Amino acid sequence: MDIFIQQLINGLVLGAIYALVALGYTMVYGILGLINFAHGEVVMIGALVALSSIQMLAGSGLPGPVIAALGLLVALPVCMLLGYTIERVAYRPLRGAPRLTPLITAIGVSIVLQNVAMIVWGRQYHAFPPLLPNAPHQIAGATVSDLQVFIVLLSCAIMAGLLLLVHRTRLGCAMRATAQNPEVAGLMGVNVNTVISIAFVIGSALAAVAGLMISAYYGVAHYFMGFMLGLKAFTAAVLGGIGNLAGAMLGGVLLGVIESLGAGYIGDLTGGFLGSHYQDVFAFFVLILVLTLRPSGLLGERVAERS
Repeated sequence: MDIFIQQLINGLVLGAIYALVALGYTMVYGILGLINFAHGEVVMIGALVALSSIQMLAGSGLPGPVIAALGLLVALPVCMLLGYTIERVAYRPLRGAPRLTPLITAIGVSIVLQNVAMIVWGRQYHAFPPLLPNAPHQIAGATVSDLQVFIVLLSCAIMAGLLLLVHRTRLGCAMRATAQNPEVAGLMGVNVNTVISIAFVIGSALAAVAGLMISAYYGVAHYFMGFMLGLKAFTAAVLGGIGNLAGAMLGGVLLGVIESLGAGYIGDLTGGFLGSHYQDVFAFFVLILVLTLRPSGLLGERVAERS
């Protein structure tokens, strides 16, 4: 039972990070019907930019949490500008093209960003310094650290703020109108291009936060870290119902819990045969299962085909 509770806690922490990344996928898909496979690389850029900023401030004498916050403040505008540039340069010219064309473009952008990061930061793994408090606490036989609590609370606050933005503001109303019918929204005075760009910018800001979280949680960052994280976040978005914000959150948490239970609890039951080395198997098994049994996801909505 102790193992179960511990892995459940680990899964909630990991799921909170997956949910933040999945929100970037689902926002873009909900408005454009596009899978932005370069989103994982935006997370990676955010992590490496934040880490570089933190390393520059390491000898400043500032408290660790302040240094981490300053690193995030540097990564946020970089990722937001990167997200805007990707939408403006790579996706907007292809908005009227067949759906396969922007999908291939997204994969190309992902490869380009990986290689740019490899040139700038190198192939090696970069250690993330322990800046945030990480004192352990015992709960029902399981260990919970301050960093884990901070990640979950910050993720919940960001997700709640995003829901308020989408459902309680004029910008959110414009986003929902654009998602339903961009042509009619344009006739009603909504600047569709601006709304789409803002969706990319917000998603990229969430990616920067997730990049800092995942790097601080695992203590490492590297140029290839966004690939698998992006695939898992996409799986979470599909699991919850891509295009649905609440579904992305639910899918992220569920995927994190399933992956942690599979890597730890189920791994112990099988003598380590299905342990942490095979944890990715559980995520993609869930993806296959969901696409087979419920392609629209747990909270998915039917999206009308666009001409």
